[in-house]
Amino acid sequence: MTPPAALDPAIADRLKRDAHGLVAAVVQQHDTGEVLMLGWMDDEALRRTLTEGRVTFWSRSREEYWRKGDTSGHHQRVQSVALDCDGDALLVRVDQVGAACHTGARTCFDEGDLGARPYAGE
Repeated sequence: MTPPAALDPAIADRLKRDAHGLVAAVVQQHDTGEVLMLGWMDDEALRRTLTEGRVTFWSRSREEYWRKGDTSGHHQRVQSVALDCDGDALLVRVDQVGAACHTGARTCFDEGDLGARPYAGE
């Protein structure tokens, strides 16, 4: 059996991982800009995301890979993946099918505004 391919070294060299080897991945609906969720990726999860067309994360709590939608049916179809200027965060633009949040909500960011006072200028 052939071992799985590694993440492209040109990409891997640009990543700044945390102490656990992970990079934050912000997931956004590609056509509306709606922020859907935040997940974590290591090199293998990113490789799978880039090559399979579906988003794969590393679950910090379960310590295993999970591909969004395999159990819920709420798939994230990859449209693009970008790395931020510091190399420590990814922006994954997707076509979200169904809910993005494990609670069944469209987005994980629907718990209400925290009451920040808007900037009024100086």
